[in-house]
Parts: sequence; C-alpha cells; structure tokens
Amino acid sequence: MDTIQVTGTSLLEHPQALALLADARVTVRQVEESARRLVGFVQRYLPWFYRKEQRGNARIVIQGLLSGLERKTAEPIARQRGVPRKPVQFFVGAGKWDDEAVMGELRKHVVEVMGDPAAALVFDPSTFPKKGTHSCGVARTWCGRLGKKENCQVGLFLGYATKRGQAPLDRRLYLPKDWARDHKRRAACHVPKSVKFQERWRMALDMLDAHRQSIPHRWVLADDEFGRTQRFRLGLRKRKEAYVLDVPCSTQVRDLEARRPPRRPGSKSRHLVVPFRRAEDWASAQPPGRWHAIPVKQGEKGPIVVQAIMTRVQTRFDSRLGPQEWLLVLRTPEGEISYHLVWAPWEVTLEEAVQAHGRRHQIEQLFEYGKGEAGLDHYEVRSYVGWHHHMTLSLLALWFLCQERLVQEKKRPR
Repeated sequence: MDTIQVTGTSLLEHPQALALLADARVTVRQVEESARRLVGFVQRYLPWFYRKEQRGNARIVIQGLLSGLERKTAEPIARQRGVPRKPVQFFVGAGKWDDEAVMGELRKHVVEVMGDPAAALVFDPSTFPKKGTHSCGVARTWCGRLGKKENCQVGLFLGYATKRGQAPLDRRLYLPKDWARDHKRRAACHVPKSVKFQERWRMALDMLDAHRQSIPHRWVLADDEFGRTQRFRLGLRKRKEAYVLDVPCSTQVRDLEARRPPRRPGSKSRHLVVPFRRAEDWASAQPPGRWHAIPVKQGEKGPIVVQAIMTRVQTRFDSRLGPQEWLLVLRTPEGEISYHLVWAPWEVTLEEAVQAHGRRHQIEQLFEYGKGEAGLDHYEVRSYVGWHHHMTLSLLALWFLCQERLVQEKKRPR
C-alpha cells in the first residue's frame, strides 16, 4: 500500500501556488482601470438610448449587472445606487428603446475586436425555470440544470467562438405553438403581431440569415436538437454553410467507405449496399488502428488529446435518407464518446473537424458564465419586450467581461 508523507506544508505554500496567487492578485489600480474601461464601453452604446433618463438607467443597470449583487434584478440594482426602483424596473420591462439597434452595435463591436474568418457561429438554446405560468412563452419542458421537466422559458442564443475568445451575438425568446395561438396571453405579454410560431431550427436559420454576411466565420455549430433535424442541415447546405452538429448515438448511418456485402449465390440483386446501423455500433466495431489521437487544447499538465475517427456516411432519420455527410466520433480521455455530423463545401480533414467542434464548448461556458456573472437569468419581467430588453443589457455586460478577459490575459497569461 502506498503511504503519504506528511510534510506539514500547506498546498497554498507550495512555490508554484504562491506564484499563481501572486499573478492573480488584483490591485486597486487595476480595478480603477477596469472601471474606466467600463465607462468608455458604455459610452459607445448610449446613443442608442434616445432619452436622457434612458441613458442614465442604462448605465445603472449595466453597472449593477456587473456588480457583486447576489440577485441582479431591478430592485437590488436601484437600491445599490440609491435611486427609485420603479424607473429602473420600467426601463428594463417596458422602456421605449430599440434593443435590436443596441444588439446591432454589439455585433459590430464584436467584429471589430475579434472578427475572424475561421471563427464559428454557435447556436445554444437555454432554459430559464419560472415558478409561475404567466411569463411570456413559459411551458413545461426539460431543464438540464434541474434535471427534470419544469415550467421554463426557452431562449435561443447565438455566440461567436474564435481562437482569441468568445462573445455573444444574438438572443430570441422561443414562443411555443399554444402561446402563439393564444391571443389573450399574447396581448397580456405584449407579443408583437409579427412574431409567429417557429420551430427552434427555423429560428436559428432566420438568425443565421440576418447575420452571416456581416460576421466573418467558417463554421456553424449546434447540439443534437439541431443535428438530428434534416431540414436544418439541408438549410445550412443550401446556404453553403459548413457545419459540425451533434447527433444522438442512435443515429442510423450507412458507412459509404465500407465494402459492400458479398452477393449470395444465385442472387439476382445488382445493387447490394452496406446496411444502416446505429452510430455507436459502427464506432464500437472500428479497429484501434483507425482511431487518431488529436490534441484539442492545452491543459494544466500538457495538451488534452482525444481519440477521433471520421468516415463518409448517409444518414436515415424517421425513414428519410440524407445526403453524403461525414460522421465524426470523439472519445475523451475519460471515456466519454460523442457523435457528430460534418459537412462543408470543401474537403474536410479530421483535425479540422475536431478543432471546429471544440469551439462549441466555448459558447456553452460563455452563457453559463453569463448566468453567474452578468445576471443573464436574474430577471423578473413577464413580457416579450421585457425579456429581450433584459437579455440585451445582460449580453452587453457579458461582452464587456469578454473584453476584460482579453485585456487581463494579455497582461497576465496565467
């Protein structure tokens, strides 16, 4: 049995730990510099808030979202600044300002700072649990955070993932079919007449059409909600948009690079083809020599390497045959296996597909960070307008944090 030598030295007293702690120390001067950068950051967006009181409230709310408040809703933000609650609450929930214009300025800003032709546009649906049933679009749905079905609103977010970092680009509230048809509830939540029911994959294509010409990118990424939808993948191919999309392990695939089965004696069939099988069954049948070790990112103890394999396939979803795509299978050092469909208007290498897929996790982490640090899920609004107002202000705060991370990493890489 191994024995552990007790040295009496705390982990925090280790020379390497002391160096990291010294590097992470934040000085008063650094905080003041960050505060000055925030003033300049907000100043860029103020012209899109047309009235003086709107501009004042915009400053208050963004600073409140970036503060250390435990709950970043209108009341604690107003109390922290010593101002009346109602004007701040009205500004977020029903103020007459154009959140789409503000988001347009944010996207322009993102491209200026980190525009990259090799970047990825990443779609990420997110659920927001709600206790009541009156908030716009709320319905019982699966909530990953709670691990069960619950009353939730669902927002579809678009993120931008590059080698330098990541940033938010857009947000839209999903309106379920029964909500879209209910005129009484629509009126109560001030849903614009132009908003109709759309499946989330159609919402994603609309968002893509709105931004793909103005935002440089190479890939479109999304989870298996979108990957298993044939019409979404068809929409991307029609737009010549390369993609890496997650799919379930049960996806039916036909390996187009496998040998055809031998013809039975006496058989008159001329078109014997490789049969369909589950993606997980295909992957488990592959010999060790077909898997390739691909480094995906740098870890604390060196590069993190995944095992990857890719082959040309045809898919079958609900008896519908798909076109030629690539099946990418990844196996992490922990033994987790994931499955993805890849397509591009050029010949994709295995390394390129693996690196592209890795960008999706940047955006998952980004929006989780937004919930924790920028108040993305700290809202008490019920209307359609209020939801988009709050998300716009939170995404502004999150975008500021993304830029601050770039500044700090440049100064202190560790």
